[in-house]
Amino acid sequence: MIEVESLSKVYHMGEQKVNALNEVEFCIAKGEFVAIMGPSGSGKSTLMNLLGCLDLPSSGNYRLEGMDIQNLNPNQLAEVRNRRIGFVFQNFNLLPRISALENTELPLIYGRVPKATEIALQALERVGLAQRANHRPTELSGGERQRVSIARALVNRPAIILADEPTGNLDSITGREIMKLFLELNQEGVTLILVTHEKDVAQQASRIIQMRDGKIISDKLNGVQPC
Repeated sequence: MIEVESLSKVYHMGEQKVNALNEVEFCIAKGEFVAIMGPSGSGKSTLMNLLGCLDLPSSGNYRLEGMDIQNLNPNQLAEVRNRRIGFVFQNFNLLPRISALENTELPLIYGRVPKATEIALQALERVGLAQRANHRPTELSGGERQRVSIARALVNRPAIILADEPTGNLDSITGREIMKLFLELNQEGVTLILVTHEKDVAQQASRIIQMRDGKIISDKLNGVQPC
């Protein structure tokens, strides 16, 4: 599903050049659950931005389902983000003035998908929040808000879900509930890539990629080096 070859990202800050990502290489198969770990400044957020088509690499190749992402124009990238990638963020990124249902509908509305409300309600039901559909984010707990963001990520049936510290703002009990939901989705065939600082969260993935200084220093699947 994902193929990354010699992927690099360089940022220019005045006269200073920062190598945020340095010739990273890996592949991820359909249905995998991969956790990415590393200290601040290791390059994991930069990598997630590239995998999510929020940014383009300075060099190297990124193929998603056979598409050469670095060759797409901005409109094509927006289409890939909307239809092929679901995003889940630490801070939820929900619009506070609209309901859970309306937040979940947004990717469908942007994509002009028919029956958006019906599909969004099904997604909320999938994460156990159909009864809270008409509540605004301010009326929901942290765990409920994260469930709304997961429902929003699922509505377009994406090829991949990218989750950036999805349990970072949650208490331990709620965090375990969210991870249980991710594991259920993965068992249903959803491909998950999750960035986390929490070892107990990462251990629930089938594969852990460790990063440092813009490079992958470890990539293990049950003790065996992946592809």
